[in-house]
Amino acid sequence: MLRSIFVCIAAALFSVPVYASGLAEAIPHLGATDTLAGYLAVFVFAIAYLVVVGEEKLQLRKSKPVLIGAGIIWMLVGIVSTDPTATKAAFSRNFLDFSELMLFLLVAMTYISALEERRVFEGLRAWMVQKGFSYQTLFWLTGILAFFISPIADNLTTALLMCAVVLKVAEGQDRFIAMCCVNIVVAANAGGAFSPFGDITTLMVWQAGKVEFFEFFDLLLPSMVNFLVPALAMSVFVPKGKPASISEDVFLKRGAKRIMGLFLLTIATAVCGHQFLGLPPVFGMMVGLGYLQFFGYFLRMSLPSSLAKKRTIAEQKADKETLQYIGSVVPFDIFKNVARAEWDTLLFFYGVVMCVGGLGYFGYLQLVSVFLFEDVGATGAAFGIGVISAIVDNIPVMFAVLEMDPAISHGHWLLVTLAAGVGGSLLPVGSAAGVALMGAARGYYTFMSHLRWLPVIFLGYVASLYAHLWLGDMLGLFEVFTTSLSALN
Repeated sequence: MLRSIFVCIAAALFSVPVYASGLAEAIPHLGATDTLAGYLAVFVFAIAYLVVVGEEKLQLRKSKPVLIGAGIIWMLVGIVSTDPTATKAAFSRNFLDFSELMLFLLVAMTYISALEERRVFEGLRAWMVQKGFSYQTLFWLTGILAFFISPIADNLTTALLMCAVVLKVAEGQDRFIAMCCVNIVVAANAGGAFSPFGDITTLMVWQAGKVEFFEFFDLLLPSMVNFLVPALAMSVFVPKGKPASISEDVFLKRGAKRIMGLFLLTIATAVCGHQFLGLPPVFGMMVGLGYLQFFGYFLRMSLPSSLAKKRTIAEQKADKETLQYIGSVVPFDIFKNVARAEWDTLLFFYGVVMCVGGLGYFGYLQLVSVFLFEDVGATGAAFGIGVISAIVDNIPVMFAVLEMDPAISHGHWLLVTLAAGVGGSLLPVGSAAGVALMGAARGYYTFMSHLRWLPVIFLGYVASLYAHLWLGDMLGLFEVFTTSLSALN
């Protein structure tokens, strides 16, 4: 009885989806799920995650409880294990998984930090602020930009940028700001679902080789459905008129556009290295960090001559604003941008990966896999993963699925990726974008203001998954038709 209870707890925590007709491949483990150490490991993870959920109320960074939890779980593994060599190999395998993803994310965050420091996002915000868009245009523009920027800049950064625009332009329109924040969260999560760079879950799937880079774009149409269904419903309630135009000028710092180009070159290097050379994506990202370091060196060395040239031109034109801007310029420092990366997120990711990996080595992932594959239908479980991802962070959900490595079809890997990506929009605490906006738009965007639109968000979630299944069916029928046609010829 006690063992069954722990199986159910583990199932709820890991939210393991069922996407195959057969059971997941066996993963080497201790088979210690019915030991006191195994029960303690699940209990430690549950407590650590409850503390993570209460991060905002406790004012405790989310990385701290999972780091301690991971340490305790692997200590328990060491106590139970009778083969230190196998235990070391299991730990090293999980740590290697984290290291590749951590370095990949670190480079991406460094580029985003560099673009922020060069005021690229501030410039985009200022452009939108001074255009004097109507409320209806502002609602759609922030949503569409969130959808298309998040695949490159990640959903968290994109959501914060769009939220800053709405707060600046629509000051005093509390209901409109809340509605825009809901729309931005849904759009950013939907946009991040069809790109390896849009969310950590999609990155994990790509790094694991389950879905190739360009195959993620098969999720573009379902992701658009997920964004457009609730957006169309909410747009009916957007107030008429437009806010007052605000004049705001922002100077892009030197090298801003070239850093954008280098970021795209870095992505191309990662994709080409993976597609044509069989190298892991982190290879291309680390090369891209080298691009940025050399460009930073160029900016530092050429700064005096560049400032002297601009100062001469500004003095001739008596341009006081340019002279003031030149006086505020500081050299580009790559290591300051590395330091500004989201280290709490990276350490949280380490803790989650090692916690789930430790529980998997105890045997819980295999146990939960068998439990669910026998009792839950394949497609039905796919719809449930996103709902659970809205409550439990999608990082441990996706990592648990990858750890089990079920023998599922390519279409089902895409389906689980889509569900984990867009399911977090169902609740504001279900995604990094939602949690961040509750802080950035405190008093405007709240749990209840998001919950007010839950029915249409859920409708968009269901519609997006059905859209993916429908596209898969149409593609299957097309392949059958072309095969039959070829046979007749």
